[in-house]
This record gives sequence, C-alpha cells and structure tokens, in this order.
Amino acid sequence: MTTRLLIFAKAPLPGQAKTRLIPALGAEGAARLAHTMLNSTLAHALAADIGPVELCMSPAPTHSDWRAFHLPAGLEPSGQGEGNLGARMARAARRGLTQNEAVLLVGTDCPQLCPALLQRAATRLAGYDALLHATADGGYALLGQRRFSAALFDNMPWSTDRVAELTRQRLDALGWHWCEGETLQDIDEPGDLFLLPGRWL
Repeated sequence: MTTRLLIFAKAPLPGQAKTRLIPALGAEGAARLAHTMLNSTLAHALAADIGPVELCMSPAPTHSDWRAFHLPAGLEPSGQGEGNLGARMARAARRGLTQNEAVLLVGTDCPQLCPALLQRAATRLAGYDALLHATADGGYALLGQRRFSAALFDNMPWSTDRVAELTRQRLDALGWHWCEGETLQDIDEPGDLFLLPGRWL
C-alpha cells in the first residue's frame, strides 16, 4: 500500500511559530525550537520510508519566509493554500488520496512521531478506513485515512481539547472501520517543554 505522509508546517520565524511558547522561550527561542522540531519531523518521515513525503507549507514554498530554510532531498513541497486549518487539511487529504492509497496527516509538534511509529501506523492503517493518534491535550498528532470525507475537517474547533473526541464521533457517524493508536504528547504550552529531548533547548 502506498502511503503519503502529509506534514503541515508554518515557517519557523520569530513571532509566527510556536507563539504559545514565547512566554517561556522568547520569540527567538520559540522559533529555534520550531525549526528543530520541523527538521526532526522531516528526518523521521523520510527515514520511515513508507511512501512520498509532502511538506504542506504556510506560506507557500516560494515565499521569502522560507528563504533561509533548506529542505532535505526527497521532499515534495506544496502550499497549504487559503482557508482555515480544516479547509487546508481537507484539501491536502483529498489530493493525496487521488494519488495514493492512504495518507497520514501530521504536524511538527510531536517528538514521538519517530520512524517506527509512522511505520506501525501505515501498516495498521492497511486494515482500516482511518487511524487516529490523539494527544493528551485532547487534540491529535496523526490522522490516517484511506477514504475521504470533509466531515472530519469542517467546523472543527481547532486548538481546543475537543478535537480528538469530535473526530471520533464523526468517524463513527460516517460508519467507517477505524482504530486508535496510543495517546501521544505534543509541545504547545510552556508546561510541555519538560517532554522535549534535552538537546532541543
């Protein structure tokens, strides 16, 4: 099964990336951490070797905000486009599923998205319509799909503790055969920083 990894990322610039961490790290420190987390996610995605790796970028890849960032070889860059996060994710998922049998949508906030976890997710998804890895704060770090429905993305209260539960409810309402992996931790708030590998700060 061909699985496309769709990685959603903002340009890691001061004042624009990981803004909720600015009280603890400052704007420059939060941007450096965002850069490190992006690099780590890209390296893990490529090392997983489960299929094409697409970096869905905001702003678009040609924007000057990305000028200082050098993408590793093997990535397919794309722009997230217009609309809220749900609209952008839905567009990428729909496009990915026209080209591949499955997609895994991830961000760059979860250090636990290592090659082994991504490989397990792709293997497990082969037997289901969808796979969810929720996070401890009520969001999710990974959503795998072999079918598309805009219902998973429309009118979702993103960045709240309701996202994972609403996604479960919508998967059930769709009648899809889906499964849930272990709960993961993402890095959004100053209190999450203790979860980082020491070398990252």
